[in-house]
Amino acid sequence: MKIGFIGCGNMGKAMIHGMIDSGKCAASDITASVKTEKSAEECRNDLGINVTTDNISVVRSADVLFLAVKPQFFEEVIGQIKDEIADNVIIVSIAPGKALSWFDEKFKRELKVIRTMPNTPAMVGEGMMGVCANTKVSDDELKMVEDLCSGFSKTEVVDEKLMDVVTAVSGSSPAYVFMFIEAMADAAVAGGMPRQKAYTFAAQAVLGSAKMVLETGMHPGELKDMVCSPAGTTIQAVRVLEEKGMRSAVFEAMMKCLDISRKM
Repeated sequence: MKIGFIGCGNMGKAMIHGMIDSGKCAASDITASVKTEKSAEECRNDLGINVTTDNISVVRSADVLFLAVKPQFFEEVIGQIKDEIADNVIIVSIAPGKALSWFDEKFKRELKVIRTMPNTPAMVGEGMMGVCANTKVSDDELKMVEDLCSGFSKTEVVDEKLMDVVTAVSGSSPAYVFMFIEAMADAAVAGGMPRQKAYTFAAQAVLGSAKMVLETGMHPGELKDMVCSPAGTTIQAVRVLEEKGMRSAVFEAMMKCLDISRKM
């Protein structure tokens, strides 16, 4: 099976690294296209894959084609490739806000399209990806693409109407978490801890807490209560977070993200 990537930026590289490092496919089976020969050389050196500046050659060689350019370039790219793409090629989009029906409109016909929403933790093999597909994609084809992506991300098949929610809750949320880690580290520095140690303590606390949610199956509120001893330090910190509107700020930020994604 031959894999094609149109676009090989940070996300594309993370996905390709994950596929190769996990043994899901060989570097020799992947071809990517980029804008400049300089970028092509960098990708060849970094990934060991076939790289070109010609989108058409990628399309002609691919069984599975990942569209990994920024959303604003999708229409331009589709205009270049729509007459060259075979009916049996599986197209995988990583763009927020681009509905499956949008691809039918732009390609002028119904092709096999899978819509995904990855996130940047894919760069360390810990991504979360929402997935949905149109009716042209068989169950086996969908499972095959999920397996490819499992090298860098957990995947969940969702109804397409939830894909914009996926953007808000996992696609964009690493930025919220990084802000939280940064804020905790700043406070630790204010308390006298060296900054690099502060980042390590804060980040590991977030990582461990996330694993507890995933692995215990317990409600996050219950896990929070386990940390809060009567008349202790933690409940006072929680009181201040509630007073300052942390819960509401996160809620409203995600709703704004969701709103923008739905308008793209």
